[in-house]
Amino acid sequence: MQTPASVARHPLHPMLVPIPIGLWIGSLACDLWFHLSSNPPSWLPMVALVTMAGGVIGALVAAVPGLVDALSLRHAPKRVAMVHMGINLLVVLLYLMNLRLRWDGNQSLAPLSLSLIGVLGIGISGWLGGKMVYQHRVGVDETPQPLEPGHEAERHGAHVGRPVA
Repeated sequence: MQTPASVARHPLHPMLVPIPIGLWIGSLACDLWFHLSSNPPSWLPMVALVTMAGGVIGALVAAVPGLVDALSLRHAPKRVAMVHMGINLLVVLLYLMNLRLRWDGNQSLAPLSLSLIGVLGIGISGWLGGKMVYQHRVGVDETPQPLEPGHEAERHGAHVGRPVA
């Protein structure tokens, strides 16, 4: 099932989501280091803040092709996509609240707790995203592609004239 928000037949949304995921997990790692270390570096709260803000921006960028794709779906995948999108929106709101606390200099356990909940939320949302791809085949182009000339033997499992890796 091809998605409309694609470049060269590759869906954009799954290419963009690793950015906010990585930034938010990096922010959580900074929080954990800060709160669990007896003498944490003074720059950790700032790195946590910046990576969190980058994650929010990245999530909003990833949401655009995700919304385009979700609006094009029908039946069961559309319902899963709407729940996936709803969780993602809640996670972004959670991180915006978290950013506000940090901007005000709050270094209590509240921002850490919000980060833990946020990462749990993106885990659940990612599971739903995987369900759309692996069960409902959203974004998967299953039309047979012709092999390049000279690779006909690979179609039958033979490796002619080349070493097997």
